[in-house]
Amino acid sequence: MGDPAGIAPEITVGAWRALRESGPAFFVIADPATLPVHLPIHLIDHPSVTGFGHALPVLPLRLAAPALPGSPDFAHAPAIIESIRIATNLAHRHLARGMVTNPITKTTLTQSRIFHNGHTGFIAELLGVAGEEVMMLACPHLRVVPVTVHVALREAVAQLSTAAIVATAITTHESLIQDFGIKAPRLAIAGLNPHAGENGLMGREEIEIIEPAMAILRAGGVRVSGPHPPDTLFTPSARQNYDAAICMYHDQALIPLKTLDRDGGVNVTLGLPIVRTSPDHGTAFDIAGKNIANPASLISAIKLADQIATQRGSP
Repeated sequence: MGDPAGIAPEITVGAWRALRESGPAFFVIADPATLPVHLPIHLIDHPSVTGFGHALPVLPLRLAAPALPGSPDFAHAPAIIESIRIATNLAHRHLARGMVTNPITKTTLTQSRIFHNGHTGFIAELLGVAGEEVMMLACPHLRVVPVTVHVALREAVAQLSTAAIVATAITTHESLIQDFGIKAPRLAIAGLNPHAGENGLMGREEIEIIEPAMAILRAGGVRVSGPHPPDTLFTPSARQNYDAAICMYHDQALIPLKTLDRDGGVNVTLGLPIVRTSPDHGTAFDIAGKNIANPASLISAIKLADQIATQRGSP
């Protein structure tokens, strides 16, 4: 569902219009009242994409209060959260090939006493793999994986550890094989400091934290290179030498990807027993209801979820 006061309803409609002839087919868990009155919909009571080419299949989940575009309402929180529970359950029971989550505001979960800072931690907890989830951002030009995610930069540096880098890189390595069909993945490891520390002159994290992690990974058969200076790691020539970049913090990973492909970037959660993707943008309350939101990232998320499910051999 995503936040119904944001752009989720209109990009969902945009995705259906773009994919209704070619697929992949999908159904949406949402309140039908949030969708345009003229839109052909097909109400369903179980997972189904029958008639997808003619109408959007909707598994109805009613909101406690009407949705006003651009005006988030805490009354919507129970339905938003329930939609995540339902989608996770359906994917885990193999009644859906995967789940694609529309954007929410992180405060929706935290104010609901579900103490996570977004979809990902909540979904991992529902699946019994809390702490094993890893966030990848992917587009046709680049895949990036941050070791530390939604924390202040000062805290990200404090949290960085050899063990965290190793765990993130191993999960990424396994996913590149299982989900992307890359037989011998190549991982580029970014440095933390300017010039990757310049042999300790600009910081010792590369020497004391990152290089030991790389030694462990190499001993385990993972192909890694680095630590690379972050300012040259994302050039066109550099990107030819790796299949994913392991970055030390959120913005180090997301700035290059969003600069390269703002509309086509997809958030993929690695380390889950189900397929889960999402658009690489937020709720955009400022433009909600104006019918100007670009559904490209959601379309890419749906296509990538389908590709990963196929790669995993899901029927």
